[in-house]
Amino acid sequence: MLDAFSKVVEQADKKGSYLSGDEINALSAVVADSNKRLDIVNRLTSNASSIVSNAYRAVVAERPQIFNAGGACFHNRNQAACIRDLGFILRYVTYSVLAGDASVMDDRCLNGLRETYNALGTPGDAVASAIQKMKDAAISIANDPNGISRGDCSQLIGELASYFDRAASAVA
Repeated sequence: MLDAFSKVVEQADKKGSYLSGDEINALSAVVADSNKRLDIVNRLTSNASSIVSNAYRAVVAERPQIFNAGGACFHNRNQAACIRDLGFILRYVTYSVLAGDASVMDDRCLNGLRETYNALGTPGDAVASAIQKMKDAAISIANDPNGISRGDCSQLIGELASYFDRAASAVA
């Protein structure tokens, strides 16, 4: 995983050129947004437990057949694994927000996740539903204007949403 600065420098180095004005302006925008990114990551990290547990509880209420006897997530260890995986996904979403790039999430979290769920008999659409619920909670938390850097965060909120959408697509 490369951060935005490393990517730009690597690309310029491959071309054997100085950074262009557009590249410098893009990096300036990254710096300007960095406090907003840190605020969002801090909020999500501080609320991770409730984001994950509320999403899990909502899916249990929505799809009780999966969690009842004979369901894919009936055993305690399967339920614990589900909660653990939701936490992993949320953690990698925060990494992606911080880096402004989903490659770390793709490489270290999402690759092969659908196949794993299929092999375990866990319905991917139920996991995708839980991810959607985490997305809704995360956006609500990130959009709270109290105690956060001022400025328009709509693009950053859209980026945050896209990471959750990417994760949901990877498991569905």
